Amino acid sequence: MTKILLANIDKPEQASIVRYRERGGYKALAKALAMDQVAVIEEVKASGLRGRGGAGFPTGMKWSFVPRNTGKPTYLLCNADESEPGTFKDRILMERDPHIMIEGMAIASYALNCHLAYIYIRGEYEFVAKTVQKSLDDAYEAKMLGPSVMGKDYALDIFVHLGQGAYICGEETSLIESLEGNRGYPRIKPPFPATHGFLASPTVVNNVETLAALPWIIQNGAAAYAAIGTEKSKGTKLFSVSGHVNKPGVYEIDLGYPLLDFINNEAGGVANGRNLKAVIPGGSSVPVMTAAECPGVLLDYESLLKAGSMLGSGGMIVLDETTSMPETLSVIADFYAHESCGQCTPCREGTGWAAKILKNIVAGKGKKSDVDLLLKIADMMEGKTICPLADADVMPIRSFVTKFRSEFEALCTT
Repeated sequence: MTKILLANIDKPEQASIVRYRERGGYKALAKALAMDQVAVIEEVKASGLRGRGGAGFPTGMKWSFVPRNTGKPTYLLCNADESEPGTFKDRILMERDPHIMIEGMAIASYALNCHLAYIYIRGEYEFVAKTVQKSLDDAYEAKMLGPSVMGKDYALDIFVHLGQGAYICGEETSLIESLEGNRGYPRIKPPFPATHGFLASPTVVNNVETLAALPWIIQNGAAAYAAIGTEKSKGTKLFSVSGHVNKPGVYEIDLGYPLLDFINNEAGGVANGRNLKAVIPGGSSVPVMTAAECPGVLLDYESLLKAGSMLGSGGMIVLDETTSMPETLSVIADFYAHESCGQCTPCREGTGWAAKILKNIVAGKGKKSDVDLLLKIADMMEGKTICPLADADVMPIRSFVTKFRSEFEALCTT
């Protein structure tokens, strides 16, 4: 399989700008600076790169929505608020190969005619933020950033902003609100960030992994990237694997790789010789898949959607036959209840209500009617809030309860 993002991840001192440049770093930026800005956007469009933060929206198309010559500055915001449970792939990139993200940001900024960009890092990643800041300082010293990027008539400044550890700030409009110094409340859309984002100006928000793919695409060409993966899911994808596997960690695969082959060949198979019970393929917010649903499923956007789940952020959680599904769902629901910003009533009340019911069921204090009540609460939350946090709670609730209902009812007293 092709290694694009993790090609140099284990090389000595890869976080050093000297080592990064020795291995070809910043050559793609030099190539991009010699191109027309619109041509860079078209190259990214042709590559088929889709957002790796979870939504999977075509990156080049997202950039093309940004208007030019509005009289307002354009901003690029790197979403490094990696708060989805089960996801830790952006952290690996920022810790071990931060310049790949910085170079990607510089390429994106040039294409967008952006001169001021921010990296929004979750509050718990303080060590990562220090590593990234050191890399930014080195990039300025080497003239990769600043008033004349690589000696060209193009200026770019990039700043690190450390959040306060709120899951909701992974949503792009909430991230923007937080960056502006406000409470992290999601905004109603439209208007969209492309026209009215940071400081009411044209803004693009891209994930760390998305931006880190850009140097390879520019250096090797859109056609080479588009040749990897499937017809509609192009390129490679990082997966964070945790749970009951022999080799948890971060892996890079070509999109379209069979799910079970990935678990068995890359992640070392289910731990302790036990049987597979379920898989959460894309982070805690996507529907769970039973072991019976996994054969034939490929790791790409379309195949997982067809199977009733989602690729999401690539935070795969593998569950073996000893797992209590009610207990697992209770932990997930408790997380979303805690992280709801409270702006929307269905989410504020619904997530807390569902979490309370699940705690009662796990404690042996629930009733069988509570199982149907959970599904009813899910119906009352889905699609009725400003941002997708309520839906992120609904998808695991509905899938866990529907597919493993007998386990929930077995814990109920009446």
